[in-house]
Amino acid sequence: MGKEIHVSCSGHPKRKPRLIRIPFFVRKRVRARIEKEAGEAGKNLISLEDVNATKARYLESMESEIKGYQLDTCFGPSGCPNRATIGDELIAKLESLLRKEDLLGFLKQRVKCDIKFHHEFRVTVADCPNACSQPQIKDIGIIGACLPKLSIEPCSRCEACVETCREQAIILYEEQPVPNIDYRKCLGCGKCIPFCPTGTLVEGKKGYRVQVGGKLGRHPRLAREIPGIFDENQVLNIVKACIDFYKKNSISGERFAEILTEAEFLRLSRLYAAREGKD
Repeated sequence: MGKEIHVSCSGHPKRKPRLIRIPFFVRKRVRARIEKEAGEAGKNLISLEDVNATKARYLESMESEIKGYQLDTCFGPSGCPNRATIGDELIAKLESLLRKEDLLGFLKQRVKCDIKFHHEFRVTVADCPNACSQPQIKDIGIIGACLPKLSIEPCSRCEACVETCREQAIILYEEQPVPNIDYRKCLGCGKCIPFCPTGTLVEGKKGYRVQVGGKLGRHPRLAREIPGIFDENQVLNIVKACIDFYKKNSISGERFAEILTEAEFLRLSRLYAAREGKD
């Protein structure tokens, strides 16, 4: 384990901490740079002077920090107890795929001005439907999912699953011996499974939900979900197909959400939902 480093927020009580003033889309990178430099200097407490100095150096060399894509993750790899899936291997494979696609080279050819962070293609992975890494506003958002299913074990009708489900996707009807699962409401968090004392609910299909075409900015848009629960290889194929479409249709560096047409979204949905249904 590395040494824990704390950022001091001392100063006028009405002032926001300096990190919060940094634009959110580079805040994570700036914080990582601050902590790295503090660690190399042997510090375990960072002052505002350290933050300002690192921020100035970072902004001066911003162009060298741009790599053409952003791949973000949630808190899952740090030991989050809510993980529906373990996405560590998928993250490594996504990093390799994005690097091979040379999105920085693509942007240099298409963008007619200096390339900024907002030009980068954004992919994020969240290991559960809590979606801490904000997949709904990224070019591609990947969300871990674990669907419950019924086993042959008899139900004790304790209603623990009903009380646990925040989506009200599980109902225990009086005339039925086992719970009824409404998969239209179920988000695949898997939280109901460990609460079942009889083993009536067990892990069913496990994988990832995929959302595409989200963005913030002047004209924000929420990502839309391709129907299905996909395995790692299917997720990688979807990401590759989206990047291929992006490279073909982003003439001047437009964001993926700005060029993702209804026809293309439906094509992706038909293609990959059909494959998912055969598994």
